[in-house]
Amino acid sequence: MAFTVKSTDLKDGDKMPNGQVFNGMGYEGNNLSPQLSWDNPPAGTKSFAITCYDPDAPTGSGWWHWGVANLPADLRSLPTGAGSGKGGLPAGAVQTRTDFGKAGYGGAAPPQGEHHRYQFTVYALDVDQLDVSEESSGAYLGFNLHFHTLAKASLTVIFS
Repeated sequence: MAFTVKSTDLKDGDKMPNGQVFNGMGYEGNNLSPQLSWDNPPAGTKSFAITCYDPDAPTGSGWWHWGVANLPADLRSLPTGAGSGKGGLPAGAVQTRTDFGKAGYGGAAPPQGEHHRYQFTVYALDVDQLDVSEESSGAYLGFNLHFHTLAKASLTVIFS
């Protein structure tokens, strides 16, 4: 069976709901990280990490909207708002700094009139924890994920 991710808040390929849109930069969203659940991680999985990345941001390097690492191997879901200070992150989990400049989830906020993709990815890792902190950038988290990913599962939503 393949490693998969799903969400009660998001549907792959659909428009991002207002609940996950940023509150600021001209938007009035709820800025809540989505509910995510995953199944069938590969043998040898020791922890999980999650990212939300916008490859369409006009920066030359995309935009990191969320990073969370050091999720335990027996975890299979996060509730809505877990990355937004609403509770639900397990002890030891670390949210990394987004391109909004702080740790925690930051929702969709593309420049007006632009159409962007938001890729939510769950990574199954071969280590118990990554050496990252709330000060670590999305690029640094991505660098560490590159060396420890056994499998990954993604869903993509759009917003404009």
